[in-house]
Amino acid sequence: MGVFTHESQETSAIPPARLFKAFVLDSHNLIPKVLPQAIKSIEIVEGNGGPGTIKKITFGEASKFKYAKHRIDALDPENCTYSFSVIEGGALTDMASISPEIKFVASPDGGSIMKTTTKYQPKGDFQLKEEQVQATIEKATGHFKAVEAYLLAHPDLYS
Repeated sequence: MGVFTHESQETSAIPPARLFKAFVLDSHNLIPKVLPQAIKSIEIVEGNGGPGTIKKITFGEASKFKYAKHRIDALDPENCTYSFSVIEGGALTDMASISPEIKFVASPDGGSIMKTTTKYQPKGDFQLKEEQVQATIEKATGHFKAVEAYLLAHPDLYS
């Protein structure tokens, strides 16, 4: 089976630059604080935070996976774009690769829209089901909304 591409978007009242700083640039500090039940830790195991950097995400007890490693493929704070590849972990059991590309753009109301395009490359003849993708998106949306709520409650952070 070939590459399966899925596009999604989420809106936020938070401006793009602030959301990018929190959700991408400082994710290793903020996300485990905001979502400790889902993400125990995010640590940089190789690199300086730019392209080529490897991050290890250790999941919380509620996850069916123990950890994942991500490689940053591109990072552009000026244009609020970020892409990475999952390179190791339980999510790759049936997948050769999972590669999200994320872009934060300004919305007309002063907030932002997070646009995500994720490419899934299954292993062999594995058939990726739409409900599997939807479950992943729902979990990611929950994480995004938790970060957004935290930023709304702490308006001075990442400004």
